[in-house]
Amino acid sequence: MMIAEINDIETPLTGERLQKLLARQGLGSRREIERWIVSGRVTINGDKAVLGAKVIGTEEIRLDGRYVKYQMARVCRVLAYNKPEGEVCTRHDADRRPTVFDRLPTLKGERWMSVGRLDINTSGLLLFTTDGELANRLMHPSHQIEREYAVRVFGDITQDKINHLFNGVKLEDGLARFTDIVDSGGEGRNRWFHVCLREGRNREVRRLWESQELAVNRLKRVRYGSIIIPDHLRQGQWHELDQATVDSLSVLVGLEPVKVTINSSREENVRMKRLQGKRVTPVYRKKRTLPSTARSTR
Repeated sequence: MMIAEINDIETPLTGERLQKLLARQGLGSRREIERWIVSGRVTINGDKAVLGAKVIGTEEIRLDGRYVKYQMARVCRVLAYNKPEGEVCTRHDADRRPTVFDRLPTLKGERWMSVGRLDINTSGLLLFTTDGELANRLMHPSHQIEREYAVRVFGDITQDKINHLFNGVKLEDGLARFTDIVDSGGEGRNRWFHVCLREGRNREVRRLWESQELAVNRLKRVRYGSIIIPDHLRQGQWHELDQATVDSLSVLVGLEPVKVTINSSREENVRMKRLQGKRVTPVYRKKRTLPSTARSTR
């Protein structure tokens, strides 16, 4: 099955391919949506959609009978958020724990989508975007986007164990390995390391160290792809990335760069600038943020 070329030029007159439009809304990857269309799950104005169909923005689109709210213009905004420990990566938590979405700026007619997840005991860089296709590509294993973590490990750390982590360890969900391990110092049996992965499986960093009978007692993500957590970004604060940085993320996963669109109204732009400079106080006791460490290579 052929997938539409990313760089196809589509204007309001010619319309936009249906699978591309729905992927951009964050409903799924373009390949998944193509399968939905073929299986008859998507309708346009009450008729079953066909692969390759285009829309111009006036159509009623439904998925499994549910109305799909969509925007024609690709609006790409990206936030970098410094997640504290204690927050969960879900929109609504049954136990009423604080979530990473609680502090984000409110959007009209759109929603923030997280690029991957961090577990409740992990802090550091978490990206959010309004572009579902960008989010899907940044997370997909095929794009091999590197994630870097600062991790404090307790135990007897030997060169043999480090070699095992480089060469690959069989976990319950398959083979896993670090692509980079840098000793960042420490005292006694507690050592700091900077490690890199090219995938985002659940608790993968912790499980890799635990496979060598070592315990992780601090974990912070410091980089995702080309985005490094800003030194000035305190825990619980977010920062909107500029156009050049968003473009670099798009290029990294094979998407055509687009301009960052915030809001055309002067009042909204002023409000966003004020929010970006505002210090946000965490709702629970703040833990010390790790100092930024220059990254070395193996």
